[in-house]
Amino acid sequence: MNTFKLLKTISLLWILATASISAKPALDKEEHPPQKDLKAEIKAYINHHLQDSYDFSLYSYTDEQGKHIYKGFPLPVILWDNGLKVFASAKFHHGETLAEVDGNYYKLYHGKIYKTDADGSIEYDAHHHPVNEKPLDFSLTKNVVFILLVALLMFFMFSKMARNYQKNPLPTGIGRLLEPIILYIRDDIAIPNIGEKKYKRYMSYLLTVFFFVWIINLLGLTPLGVNVTNNIAVTLALALMTYVITTFSGNKDYWKHIFWMPGVPWPMKIILAPIELLGTFIKPFSLMIRLYANITAGHVVLMSIIGLMFIFKNWIGSPLSFGLAFALSLLELLVAALQAYIFTMLSALYFGSAVEEHDHH
Repeated sequence: MNTFKLLKTISLLWILATASISAKPALDKEEHPPQKDLKAEIKAYINHHLQDSYDFSLYSYTDEQGKHIYKGFPLPVILWDNGLKVFASAKFHHGETLAEVDGNYYKLYHGKIYKTDADGSIEYDAHHHPVNEKPLDFSLTKNVVFILLVALLMFFMFSKMARNYQKNPLPTGIGRLLEPIILYIRDDIAIPNIGEKKYKRYMSYLLTVFFFVWIINLLGLTPLGVNVTNNIAVTLALALMTYVITTFSGNKDYWKHIFWMPGVPWPMKIILAPIELLGTFIKPFSLMIRLYANITAGHVVLMSIIGLMFIFKNWIGSPLSFGLAFALSLLELLVAALQAYIFTMLSALYFGSAVEEHDHH
């Protein structure tokens, strides 16, 4: 009964908030000139937040003259265009200006670098896709920088933990936090799925992928705007490593159960073999899509709810949006660890199926 009353109260507050919002535009229309579409601005901001970039922006604002001011620092742009071209991303000024290097002009357009002329002309095909030449891009983007930072952080944590174990069998410092997680991955993920005989050869990869995905997901929840696993190229690389390790670890029983399943009539073997072979590609594909889709969806929903605060602009709707965004942020902390756990668990399961030895009678 109390739950029903609470739901009625929340519904009433939401109706009042909606009513106050719907009544507000009529007053604003009379008092103020029409402004830019706020929903379009929020959508553009969300898209910008999800994308990788060639510089690191801490925050931005619009001054009195309507000019966008960015606070942050540039990153190095490394291109191969008939030779190595290295310059700071500040030359692009967030896509507003051209970068001239050795008489060549480059333009940042929709997050990609195109070679152009002195006027910055972009040519399009019939489908309105840019056809300008794109140089080979080896730039250190925001995502690349944080991948390297997380790699250094993990190297520092585990090397320090290893040195401490050489002096003292009991964990000290950060080892007290890491040891229970490492033991859990060993005892509850690696050994049950791979087996006690062969799990050790895969522990380094399982620990690396778990802590990398977990830490990088946590960084994505900070105001730094880092969304590495939101980039499908990153999740593709992780899934591809799992696929390669599984494929090269497969023993004769693994391949026999794929191409010529024992105990199955031979006409069915011919039908099932292509399906089983396709399954070896579907498994890493599901790893890639699951991690990418869950992290992307979480960021889109969270940013959209925060954007509702600027749409409501009243004392009822904005606090409700803030409370919902705060609750969802706590849930995203769980999702960050859960996605790392799922990726590690399924990788161990695939490794176990590849090295499992079957007894045929």
